[in-house]
Amino acid sequence: MPLLPGAEPYRHEGGEAGILLCHGFTGSPQSLRPWAEHHAARGLTVSLPLLPGHGTRWQDMQVTGWQDWYAEVDRELRLLGERCSHVFVAGLSMGGALALRLAARHGERVSGVVVVNPANRVHGLSAYALPVARHLVRTTTGIASDIAKAGAAELGYDRVPLHAAHSLRQFLRRLDGELPQVTQPLLVLRSAQDHVVPPADPIRVLSRVSSMDVTEIVLEQSYHVATLDHDADRIFEESLTFVARLAPGVGKAKEGTAAGG
Repeated sequence: MPLLPGAEPYRHEGGEAGILLCHGFTGSPQSLRPWAEHHAARGLTVSLPLLPGHGTRWQDMQVTGWQDWYAEVDRELRLLGERCSHVFVAGLSMGGALALRLAARHGERVSGVVVVNPANRVHGLSAYALPVARHLVRTTTGIASDIAKAGAAELGYDRVPLHAAHSLRQFLRRLDGELPQVTQPLLVLRSAQDHVVPPADPIRVLSRVSSMDVTEIVLEQSYHVATLDHDADRIFEESLTFVARLAPGVGKAKEGTAAGG
């Protein structure tokens, strides 16, 4: 199935510091592309993969699950590790959850973690009905494009496949038990108003991890997809400052253009 225009993965060969960016549930690399390009322009090696079942049509996502999505980012992390001396993981929403699991499982191979509105649970009464409902109803209303900024839009599905939502619920429950294994420096950016992931989720993440070096920033002007919203530039700069503190030499603008993938 052809990719939706703008959903392409993105990669850039930069310096010894690399960052893996993970997009969210039903979304695509488009939601993190400006973040990726910002860091590429400042000399980082960047990987922004397209998760299986995403970026085409919701029917393709219906036959994928969390194991597929995690396997993709795990593979990209290993490739970055072969190329870079410092590797950071970052993500939005479910992508934040994927980044946290990478940190929990890969230990010292991950130098730091940056998450924006990380998901910790599938919320609502419907979540408890998913094991049965997914056999009766194929989809529910989409969650893409929760953005305060006028004219900004997220490229994502307008329907949520319930089989995939059930798998996401299983993944988040598993991850919650693994969060104490996260010991790396952690930067959490969360929106004051978020209509997809409530504040309880990132707060739960902060309470469960074992990281001693933790920074929390509240984004006052953005909704869920903050990487495309009013606070996007702040996210990029805070993230870069975080990486540069842990991997000295990072952060100077670099000549040349980044290549899409």
